[in-house]
Amino acid sequence: MIKSWMVIGGVAILVALAASLIQSSDRQWFRRLQRPRWLTFEAAIPIIWTVIFICGAWSAYIVWERNPGTISTWLLMSLYLILEIVIIAYTPVMCRLRSLQAGTIIGGTGFIIGLILTLAVLPISGWAALLLVPFLLWSPIGTYTTWQMIRLNPQDA
Repeated sequence: MIKSWMVIGGVAILVALAASLIQSSDRQWFRRLQRPRWLTFEAAIPIIWTVIFICGAWSAYIVWERNPGTISTWLLMSLYLILEIVIIAYTPVMCRLRSLQAGTIIGGTGFIIGLILTLAVLPISGWAALLLVPFLLWSPIGTYTTWQMIRLNPQDA
Protein backbone atom coordinates (compact mmCIF):
# COMPACT_ATOMS: atom_id res chain seq x y z
CA MET A 1 0.00 0.00 0.00
CA ILE A 2 1.23 3.47 -0.84
CA LYS A 3 1.76 5.55 2.29
CA SER A 4 0.55 9.15 2.52
CA TRP A 5 4.10 10.44 3.06
CA MET A 6 5.11 8.84 -0.24
CA VAL A 7 2.34 10.60 -2.13
CA ILE A 8 3.04 13.95 -0.45
CA GLY A 9 6.78 13.62 -1.06
CA GLY A 10 6.24 12.48 -4.65
CA VAL A 11 3.98 15.42 -5.46
CA ALA A 12 6.47 17.82 -3.84
CA ILE A 13 9.32 16.39 -5.93
CA LEU A 14 7.29 16.50 -9.17
CA VAL A 15 6.36 20.14 -8.62
CA ALA A 16 9.95 21.01 -7.67
CA LEU A 17 11.20 19.45 -10.92
CA ALA A 18 9.31 22.16 -12.79
CA ALA A 19 12.01 24.60 -11.67
CA SER A 20 14.44 22.77 -13.92
CA LEU A 21 12.53 23.96 -16.98
CA ILE A 22 14.56 27.18 -17.05
CA GLN A 23 16.32 27.74 -20.35
CA SER A 24 20.05 28.44 -20.38
CA SER A 25 19.54 31.98 -21.72
CA ASP A 26 17.30 32.70 -18.74
CA ARG A 27 19.92 31.29 -16.37
CA GLN A 28 22.55 33.52 -17.99
CA TRP A 29 20.32 36.57 -17.52
CA PHE A 30 19.96 35.79 -13.82
CA ARG A 31 23.67 35.06 -13.32
CA ARG A 32 24.73 38.40 -14.79
CA LEU A 33 22.59 40.41 -12.37
CA GLN A 34 24.34 42.35 -9.63
CA ARG A 35 23.61 41.21 -6.10
CA PRO A 36 23.73 43.10 -2.81
CA ARG A 37 27.17 43.00 -1.19
CA TRP A 38 25.72 41.42 1.93
CA LEU A 39 24.51 38.40 -0.07
CA THR A 40 27.42 36.19 0.94
CA PHE A 41 25.36 33.04 1.46
CA GLU A 42 24.09 32.51 -2.09
CA ALA A 43 25.75 29.08 -2.33
CA ALA A 44 23.66 27.93 0.65
CA ILE A 45 20.32 28.90 -0.91
CA PRO A 46 19.66 25.49 -2.55
CA ILE A 47 20.27 23.79 0.81
CA ILE A 48 17.99 26.27 2.56
CA TRP A 49 15.20 25.61 0.06
CA THR A 50 15.67 21.85 0.33
CA VAL A 51 15.19 22.09 4.11
CA ILE A 52 12.14 24.32 3.63
CA PHE A 53 10.54 21.88 1.18
CA ILE A 54 11.20 18.91 3.47
CA CYS A 55 9.66 20.80 6.38
CA GLY A 56 6.65 21.75 4.23
CA ALA A 57 6.09 18.16 3.10
CA TRP A 58 6.43 16.94 6.67
CA SER A 59 3.91 19.56 7.78
CA ALA A 60 1.48 18.40 5.08
CA TYR A 61 1.96 14.79 6.19
CA ILE A 62 1.12 15.67 9.80
CA VAL A 63 -2.02 17.53 8.72
CA TRP A 64 -3.10 14.68 6.44
CA GLU A 65 -2.61 12.07 9.16
CA ARG A 66 -4.74 14.04 11.65
CA ASN A 67 -7.86 13.90 9.43
CA PRO A 68 -7.15 11.88 6.28
CA GLY A 69 -9.51 12.30 3.35
CA THR A 70 -11.83 14.97 4.82
CA ILE A 71 -12.86 17.94 2.72
CA SER A 72 -11.05 20.36 5.05
CA THR A 73 -7.86 18.30 4.82
CA TRP A 74 -8.09 18.17 1.02
CA LEU A 75 -8.52 21.97 1.00
CA LEU A 76 -5.40 22.33 3.13
CA MET A 77 -3.50 19.95 0.83
CA SER A 78 -4.58 22.20 -2.06
CA LEU A 79 -3.19 25.19 -0.21
CA TYR A 80 0.11 23.36 0.38
CA LEU A 81 0.23 22.59 -3.35
CA ILE A 82 -0.57 26.19 -4.32
CA LEU A 83 2.17 27.42 -2.00
CA GLU A 84 4.73 25.07 -3.53
CA ILE A 85 3.69 26.05 -7.07
CA VAL A 86 4.10 29.74 -6.21
CA ILE A 87 7.50 29.08 -4.62
CA ILE A 88 8.67 27.06 -7.61
CA ALA A 89 7.26 29.63 -10.07
CA TYR A 90 9.51 32.37 -8.65
CA THR A 91 12.65 31.54 -10.65
CA PRO A 92 11.20 30.39 -13.99
CA VAL A 93 8.65 33.22 -14.18
CA MET A 94 11.11 35.90 -13.09
CA CYS A 95 13.75 34.63 -15.51
CA ARG A 96 11.34 34.11 -18.42
CA LEU A 97 9.93 37.63 -17.98
CA ARG A 98 13.38 38.95 -17.08
CA SER A 99 11.71 40.96 -14.39
CA LEU A 100 12.94 41.28 -10.82
CA GLN A 101 9.68 43.01 -10.01
CA ALA A 102 7.79 39.85 -11.01
CA GLY A 103 10.08 37.88 -8.68
CA THR A 104 9.40 40.30 -5.84
CA ILE A 105 5.63 40.04 -6.36
CA ILE A 106 5.76 36.23 -6.49
CA GLY A 107 7.92 36.16 -3.34
CA GLY A 108 5.50 38.40 -1.46
CA THR A 109 2.53 36.37 -2.65
CA GLY A 110 4.19 33.19 -1.46
CA PHE A 111 4.76 34.68 1.98
CA ILE A 112 1.07 35.66 2.28
CA ILE A 113 -0.07 32.18 1.21
CA GLY A 114 2.43 30.62 3.64
CA LEU A 115 1.16 32.78 6.49
CA ILE A 116 -2.46 31.88 5.72
CA LEU A 117 -1.52 28.19 5.56
CA THR A 118 0.38 28.38 8.85
CA LEU A 119 -2.57 30.01 10.60
CA ALA A 120 -4.95 27.44 9.08
CA VAL A 121 -2.94 24.43 10.27
CA LEU A 122 -2.12 25.84 13.72
CA PRO A 123 -5.40 24.63 15.29
CA ILE A 124 -4.83 21.19 13.76
CA SER A 125 -1.20 20.74 14.79
CA GLY A 126 1.29 23.06 16.40
CA TRP A 127 4.10 20.92 14.94
CA ALA A 128 2.70 21.25 11.42
CA ALA A 129 2.55 25.03 11.86
CA LEU A 130 6.05 25.11 13.36
CA LEU A 131 7.41 23.23 10.35
CA LEU A 132 6.22 26.10 8.13
CA VAL A 133 8.18 28.68 10.14
CA PRO A 134 11.44 28.16 8.19
CA PHE A 135 9.58 29.26 5.05
CA LEU A 136 8.05 32.24 6.86
CA LEU A 137 11.51 33.28 8.02
CA TRP A 138 13.29 32.74 4.70
CA SER A 139 10.65 34.04 2.28
CA PRO A 140 10.96 37.70 3.36
CA ILE A 141 14.77 37.44 3.07
CA GLY A 142 14.53 36.14 -0.50
CA THR A 143 11.86 38.68 -1.42
CA TYR A 144 13.86 41.54 0.11
CA THR A 145 16.98 40.37 -1.74
CA THR A 146 15.10 40.39 -5.05
CA TRP A 147 13.71 43.84 -4.25
CA GLN A 148 17.24 45.08 -3.50
CA MET A 149 18.43 43.63 -6.81
CA ILE A 150 15.92 45.92 -8.58
CA ARG A 151 17.86 48.91 -7.24
CA LEU A 152 21.15 47.40 -8.40
CA ASN A 153 19.78 46.35 -11.80
CA PRO A 154 17.19 48.99 -12.76
CA GLN A 155 17.26 47.88 -16.40
CA ASP A 156 15.91 44.49 -15.25
CA ALA A 157 13.22 45.76 -12.92
